[in-house]
Amino acid sequence: MAEYQWYPGHMTKAKRMMQEDIKLIDLVIELVDARVPFGSRNPDIDELGKNKSRIILLNKSDLADAKKNKLWMGYFADKGFHALEINAKTGTGVKSIQGVVQEACRDKIERDRRRGILNRPVRAMVVGIPNVGKSTFINSFAGRACAKTGNRPGVTKGKQWIRLNKGLELLDTPGILWPKFEDQTVGLHLAMIGSMNDEIVHLDELAYELIRFLRGEYPGLLEKRYDIEISDGQDAYDVIRAVCVSRKCYLKGEELDIMKASSMVVDDFRSGRIGRITLEIPEE
Repeated sequence: MAEYQWYPGHMTKAKRMMQEDIKLIDLVIELVDARVPFGSRNPDIDELGKNKSRIILLNKSDLADAKKNKLWMGYFADKGFHALEINAKTGTGVKSIQGVVQEACRDKIERDRRRGILNRPVRAMVVGIPNVGKSTFINSFAGRACAKTGNRPGVTKGKQWIRLNKGLELLDTPGILWPKFEDQTVGLHLAMIGSMNDEIVHLDELAYELIRFLRGEYPGLLEKRYDIEISDGQDAYDVIRAVCVSRKCYLKGEELDIMKASSMVVDDFRSGRIGRITLEIPEE
């Protein structure tokens, strides 16, 4: 298996920034990709946000396996997190977040009330690895009624708060954190969903890995999508060749365009055209 890695140059700076910012907030809203909920998390976030209320948003949940979404929802609930299935791009599930925020921060709101502090908004930070949909989510959640409230007393100069509504403010400078992964499977999964630059990834190798996974975990989907027949004796390369013939991917004459077919398989997976697929299941 090829080695997949990030360039974690920003990690130290982002971590330092987050350590500074986390003191100002009540709630960490973490976006993960529902197709790889474990691999698309940065383990540092659990450590940095350990005394804060936590919400996990399974983004792109409509591209993921519905049954496995439920498994992951249960997994995060068992860890004490509030979890929600959403799609930031289409807005699915986004309206439910406000209620979950109130639920997650109930103790904090109650504490404020006992001290006579009424209506102080919950302050939240949105975190997530690159390309998980943070900006799309913030825009979708904030809508057009988003107003920056400027610097506040006790808040480091230059930090801006977005007032989403009277009950919630969002820190608009979340640091990007990159996951460090010793397990190459995590890197492979992130490459599959497009969280890495495709220029540093060999798309044909990625397509072969994807085909091997789909044949084992989701038998029949490739046959249905590409109108091909796959026998037990065929390997991933044979499947790509069959896709070439079925979809008429040729270079010159009868020469098969393996790269074009590989790119098609990877794109079809990422967009959900092959089906709703989850690459990971929770650890026992």
